[in-house]
Amino acid sequence: QVHVVESGGGLVQAGGSLRLSCAASGGAFSTYRMGWFRQAPGKEREFVAAISRSGGARHYADSVKGRFTISRDNAKNTIYLQMNSLKREDTAVYYCSARNGILTSTDPGDYDYWGQGTQVTVSS
Repeated sequence: QVHVVESGGGLVQAGGSLRLSCAASGGAFSTYRMGWFRQAPGKEREFVAAISRSGGARHYADSVKGRFTISRDNAKNTIYLQMNSLKREDTAVYYCSARNGILTSTDPGDYDYWGQGTQVTVSS
């Protein structure tokens, strides 16, 4: 079982950048496929980005493609989400998640472990 903890959220102006981190412990980190999801008030949790075990394959939601970059450092048991050109609609709680399954997935139901989330607020 893996435990994940997000950090790096905060308040930023539109057009600015933030870097989220997700530190994992308690499991074989390099065997997990990892993802970032977000949930805005009154909305369902939605996929943001996912990364394969080696980091060689990455997937993004259309809404963040070209602005966000997911990466991982297996030596540090950590994944990152670099967020650039932030927009007000990026405001949400961002969650890190880990998946045991065979393939990287964009469905939150396919993920087995979740962090508590970190708030990102983008002001105009």
